[in-house]
Amino acid sequence: MLFYSHTITPRLKYITDFVGSQILGEPFQLTSDKTFFDQYQGEKLRYDSRPNADSEFHVEPCGLLFETGIVIQPIKCFEVNGSLSEKSYKAFFKTGGEHPFDIFAASFYLLSRYEEYFPHQKDIYGRYAHENSLSFKENFLHLPLINIWFQHFKQALQNKFPTLKVYLPSFRFLPTYDIDEAFSYKHKQLWRTIGGMARSVVQGRWQLLGERVRVLSGNFHDPFDSFEWMDQLNQQFQLKPIYFFLVADRTAKYDKNIMPSSKSMQKLIQQLSHRYAIGIHPSWQSGDDTEKLQYEILRLGHISGKPILASRQHFIRFTIPDTYRRLINLGIESDYSMGYGTINGFRASIASPFPWYDLQKEEQTKLLLYPFCFMEANSFFEQKFSPAQAFEELRHYYQVINSVEGTLVSIWHNTFLGTSALFKGWKEVYENFVKLASGI
Repeated sequence: MLFYSHTITPRLKYITDFVGSQILGEPFQLTSDKTFFDQYQGEKLRYDSRPNADSEFHVEPCGLLFETGIVIQPIKCFEVNGSLSEKSYKAFFKTGGEHPFDIFAASFYLLSRYEEYFPHQKDIYGRYAHENSLSFKENFLHLPLINIWFQHFKQALQNKFPTLKVYLPSFRFLPTYDIDEAFSYKHKQLWRTIGGMARSVVQGRWQLLGERVRVLSGNFHDPFDSFEWMDQLNQQFQLKPIYFFLVADRTAKYDKNIMPSSKSMQKLIQQLSHRYAIGIHPSWQSGDDTEKLQYEILRLGHISGKPILASRQHFIRFTIPDTYRRLINLGIESDYSMGYGTINGFRASIASPFPWYDLQKEEQTKLLLYPFCFMEANSFFEQKFSPAQAFEELRHYYQVINSVEGTLVSIWHNTFLGTSALFKGWKEVYENFVKLASGI
């Protein structure tokens, strides 16, 4: 489809390439040649202030894609009546074309995380607080709004051009696992084991002390060692998960994994990397230290024998644009951190992978972002959900993402999938959800 704009900016090129690939299966063909566009006989879209002919689809721009720099945008959300169902959906950047709003600018605003470049409130971990976001304030955090927009926009184009060939995606479930504490008791340094036993004595937690002794004596299974069970589930349902490993060279307040120098930890990494894709789970310590992050990436690559091209930030701790630039410079090609560490939902309002746009540099990058919508730790620690409530939350995300043929990325930890009494019932939640997502 030919796409006309009087000016072609990096922002416009980025978003029309992405929208085109999601709707048509290929980028729009861009032109700023008005004569060429007017004479073109095929399907065409005019992104201009006014329509010129009935033979073209008209989207009136709001102006964002022709700007440079980052300035406060006047955003007012409104309800649009859905043409595919009776349900309405929210939108913003209302304009007067054949489409009720500038879908290209609105999608760009959400995908670029435009709002995260402004001074903002941070949470206790120094992260962008979800309460700042438009999606939270306007109550669409729980929806892949951009995918919904795309469905309706696709229908509008087909109504205009009945012979138009459109892209037909399919639902995809992509499970991911964060391994930031591989074992509860086993394979830890002696001082950590002694310290843990001493704490149990001081606190009078005799049951935990007894459990630790039984595990270390070989008479009891480590409660966090769920790897065999996870592997059986992956094989049974033909899942293709990604495992993210934390391999900090020393333990710290937020970095509690088994040391990567441990033969048991290395064996675990090697076994899992032999069967599945793996990625780096940058430690808290390396969050602002490029040299440490580089060392962790190299270490994981050395242990696994694989190039490390994927990443997910520990504690979902990242800052735009600095974290993404650092990952790109270290050879990371895909990141799975786009979500919140405080609440489940769609941080970028989409359930599809998309390339990251560096708003300060005004350029599309090679880093591909895979947004997640659900992390069990959010349900448990932040939202205080029971296992039953978490399953209903997962059911919602499955239904809404399946309805727009999107990609559902979930985060689970081996700690929740073991035998720890703290997480009783959560393994069953995950197994039942895998059955649901697999159509069983």
